[in-house]
Amino acid sequence: MTHTLTLTAMTPVTHDTWHLTFDHPADFKFRPGQATHWALDKDGWRDKDRAFTMTSKPDADVVEFVIKSYPDHDGVTEQIPHMTPGDKIIAQDPAGAITDHGPGVFLAAGAGITPFIAILDKHDREGVTGDRLIFANKTDRDIILKDKWDTMNGVSPTYVISDQADTDHVHGKIDRALLQDLLNDLNQTFYICGPGGFVDAMRDALTELSVPKSQMVIEDGW
Repeated sequence: MTHTLTLTAMTPVTHDTWHLTFDHPADFKFRPGQATHWALDKDGWRDKDRAFTMTSKPDADVVEFVIKSYPDHDGVTEQIPHMTPGDKIIAQDPAGAITDHGPGVFLAAGAGITPFIAILDKHDREGVTGDRLIFANKTDRDIILKDKWDTMNGVSPTYVISDQADTDHVHGKIDRALLQDLLNDLNQTFYICGPGGFVDAMRDALTELSVPKSQMVIEDGW
């Protein structure tokens, strides 16, 4: 089933990331962490869909997304900065394996943070504590919603920066050694989202640390 959503507002989040707000059709239902494939409702674009994660509450009056734009990609994300209120999208029924499994360690890289926005917001509303966010980015200015994570109750964030030597955060990449150094307890849920290579590396590192697959929350197809 498809749904038509209309853009009502758009604001920048970082230098290349946008917060988009749409109206919420009554039959567009989802759980925190899930995504939908959507395409721009305009000639030449209706068959060019991409998966994007809803970042708003499922029962909110609006549907929100936080989307990273890639100007060098000839696709939907390249068009994001050019969208204006009134533009429409065609969205598929939401789905996805990343949903709320309780408190845990959230391993994200870049735009891979988006499924965790709604889940961590839900934990915040419910007073859940003990969440750990380990967030990899190329530079400091790439960190999506840093102020949010720094002030959210119940979340302990660590930022890992790979391409900026003068960062005040951890410089390098998330790997087995860093996970061993940062985490005292591996008997918990691990949420993983990011580019395919990042997901594979995190899965392999956790497996080497004897974390069973049953403790990993990863998108379908991993």
